[in-house]
Amino acid sequence: MEVPDKRPDRCPVCACPYESVSQHESGVMVNLLDNARYQRVCFDPIAEETGAKLRFFHHSHEQLGTEPGSERPACLELRR
Repeated sequence: MEVPDKRPDRCPVCACPYESVSQHESGVMVNLLDNARYQRVCFDPIAEETGAKLRFFHHSHEQLGTEPGSERPACLELRR
């Protein structure tokens, strides 16, 4: 896992703000059921000179206006 040097201002998948981004080239497991910190993670596959990688954009409950167990998918700006 690495943190990319160049990061977009918003998530390229859902256009919402994100708390952090991580980049992976292998070994991925995701389980966000009743996660106290994150509401969702968006996945963005990218191609680099060294091969394919997968970026994870981590969206917190606070950013999305949700609470653990909530399923509201849009970010606050899109719901206004």
